[in-house]
Amino acid sequence: MSQSIRLWTSLWLAVSVSMAAAVSLGMTRFAYALLLPPMREDLSWTYTLAGAMNTFNALGYLAGALLTPWFLRRWGAVRVLIVGSVLASVLMALTGFFTWALYLLLQRFLAGVASAAVFVSGGLLAARLGAHLPSQSGLLLGIYYGGTGWGIVISALCVPAAIAMAGYNQAQPTWSWAWWCLAFVCAAISAALYSIRSHLNLWMPELSTAVLAPPNENQASSSTTALNAPTPPSWRVWTAGLLGYGLFGVGYIGYMTFVVAVLREQGASSANITFFYAALGLAVVASSRIWAGLLNHFKGGQALAILNALLSVATLIPALTSAWPAMLLSGVLFGAVFLSVVASTTAMVKHNLPAAQWASGISAFTVVFAVGQIVGPTVVGWIADGPGGLQRGLVF
Repeated sequence: MSQSIRLWTSLWLAVSVSMAAAVSLGMTRFAYALLLPPMREDLSWTYTLAGAMNTFNALGYLAGALLTPWFLRRWGAVRVLIVGSVLASVLMALTGFFTWALYLLLQRFLAGVASAAVFVSGGLLAARLGAHLPSQSGLLLGIYYGGTGWGIVISALCVPAAIAMAGYNQAQPTWSWAWWCLAFVCAAISAALYSIRSHLNLWMPELSTAVLAPPNENQASSSTTALNAPTPPSWRVWTAGLLGYGLFGVGYIGYMTFVVAVLREQGASSANITFFYAALGLAVVASSRIWAGLLNHFKGGQALAILNALLSVATLIPALTSAWPAMLLSGVLFGAVFLSVVASTTAMVKHNLPAAQWASGISAFTVVFAVGQIVGPTVVGWIADGPGGLQRGLVF
């Protein structure tokens, strides 16, 4: 097969698999921000309970991330990807039929499990695609992670339209129709992924065994890596990095849970909210290219510190002003940064640890991040229920 055909085939498959990221994070997790205001109003929720919905989603995501290696060994990446996407679609559809908080908490937990299985297996597929074309691996992985942004854009367009159309049907709450609309889109993506399963297995037959390891290098390369392993930073640097990443987990998910509610409180129109969230999603799509040079340049925790500082500015803006240009800047800056914070920790590990310790290093960052995003939504919601409202929650 010629190099150009391999490239175009890889690009096509990467774009297709990126829709799994759209399902797992862009819609299953982040669409909830758009649905929180109407659900909270209709169901008389406190902000604490509204935040707990995403806390349970994060708990499910952690459980799913821990279970996915077993899923992959048993069924393979392609099957886990498709089944997880189908389950996410079903869970979203069922959400529209229930109003009981305990069920909805369970739904968010199970959706988190499914989304983790989809995102991890999709990431493995994208990484293996990159192994076939090492010179384009960054592009292919960027396309995959950019799928999260496309999912946010789809949510921004679908949810308000579904709610507006549901106004003509009083038999169900308007937000139910939005969940069903998202479920339909996710089901369509699941069907598309199912239709290319043979191409994935044919193009990358080793994926059927779902080996959870970086692409195999030749023995000489492995030996060179071992002999020239970088000197890791001091424990103070790692401690600061882990603490910063855990706090990022608290702050980012608090923003993504409540920012639309803040816009609603400030009197933003539905059109402005749609534009805001779509712009945030498009910034996510572009983010991998924006910060690639920064991640390659800094070897320690500098990239994490810089990106976290920018994210703090983006999160603080809604607490200080309701001016529309400033709010839009907040959303675009946030979208352009938050996934790159995740990438910065991976880059830090790869720059400073030998390959044999990458898994342990990434796992440590993953755990503290998971704890942060489990705590974040409920704590921010609890603060928002106090006298300072959502603005004080975002300051936290």
